[in-house]
Amino acid sequence: MFTVRPYVQDDANAWDALVEHSRNGNLLHRRGYMDYHADRFVDRSLIVERNGQTVAVFPANIQENLVTSHGGLTYAGLITTQTLRAESTLAVFEQIGNHYRSLGVGRVVYKAVPHVFHAYPAEEDLYALHRLGAQLKRRDLSSVIPLQETFHFTQGRRHAIDKARKAGIRLQVGADPAAFHALLLDVLGKHDALPTHRLQELYLLQARFPEQIVLHEARHDDTLLAGVLVYDFGRIVHTQYMAASEQGRRLDALSFLLAELIGGIYATRAYFSFGISTEQEGRVINSGLIAQKEYFGARAIAHDFYEWPL
Repeated sequence: MFTVRPYVQDDANAWDALVEHSRNGNLLHRRGYMDYHADRFVDRSLIVERNGQTVAVFPANIQENLVTSHGGLTYAGLITTQTLRAESTLAVFEQIGNHYRSLGVGRVVYKAVPHVFHAYPAEEDLYALHRLGAQLKRRDLSSVIPLQETFHFTQGRRHAIDKARKAGIRLQVGADPAAFHALLLDVLGKHDALPTHRLQELYLLQARFPEQIVLHEARHDDTLLAGVLVYDFGRIVHTQYMAASEQGRRLDALSFLLAELIGGIYATRAYFSFGISTEQEGRVINSGLIAQKEYFGARAIAHDFYEWPL
């Protein structure tokens, strides 16, 4: 018999242990990551138990009569162990719906975990949503390289990498994200955008997850030319932020840095994720951005959002 109840702070250790051994959870779903911006969201996460043992968790926040899984995360949904099979997942979703209805919630926006982030197949949730009348609300396009399959850099990328290598660019792991964050602010500011994380938040998250949130830098004569902030999920690594200075672009420093990450540092992993290249809730594709990722051999996966009326 499965039961669903609200998450409370005392559940944090059990929550993290579940995520650690789940089929589809990762760093983003750890409480230490989720709660760094807890002041911005009203948490309505759920714990799923069987005989007192946690078998799944549901990261979620509420705003008025809308629940989202989770507004501060790229994706979440029901994070499960192998204990939850198809029919039990259907029963759990019924209980989740009943719980939120009792709070006056009218609908749930469900941000499904893309399959490449699964450690083991875990799409019973998509079937449950279909059975419950949920509809696809949004689809973003992300770019991923399957590192253990055959992929190719374009000739233009190879030329750019050779050019940067001959320029004497030095690569290193960044100890302090301050210079990179300033570069990121400058680059995104030209597009009237801001990074999701403030500098102090990056300090906090790196302190909490020093082995999983890693800054890689390309420098020349100690000048920062480009940087990539990597989220290391184990079998897959994800580029949370990438940026290059004007000088870095002239020298193709970012191409060189990415090539070293893809072909060297993370070459034994299953996937290398570049993130999305869509805007306006997936209705617009940034052609230049996605092309840059495709030049390295990346191809598309979908980040799907469902709306589940209660």
